[in-house]
Amino acid sequence: MDFKGIIIEESLKDKSILKDSLIKILKTDTEKVISEHHTPWLKKWTLHTIEVREDRALDIAEKIAKALDKEHNWYADYKNDEYHFIIFKSKIFCVKLDSKREYEAVKKYGLKLGIPEHQLDFDK
Repeated sequence: MDFKGIIIEESLKDKSILKDSLIKILKTDTEKVISEHHTPWLKKWTLHTIEVREDRALDIAEKIAKALDKEHNWYADYKNDEYHFIIFKSKIFCVKLDSKREYEAVKKYGLKLGIPEHQLDFDK
């Protein structure tokens, strides 16, 4: 089963990843940045809802990790009915959806990077 998720365009240092033929952009929305987002250097976000083929999910995760902005701590993620890829610039997690323990490891890692806790509520 294919994966669906979100990439925030402003999180990317190398935006050419959005043109990769293995990433299908299903829709694009923009959202005003508010203080709770903890990104005061931005006025808006461009949210791309994407689809990634199951057989290429890890390859694309590795490409996204390399494309993420190195100055700030961002992540991107996508999931299907069984697994959830959570991609940081220096680490990729592939979590079984029903594994609270694996999600806790991701949350701990994100907190260590300084990402606000409310942005790490993956298991909701």
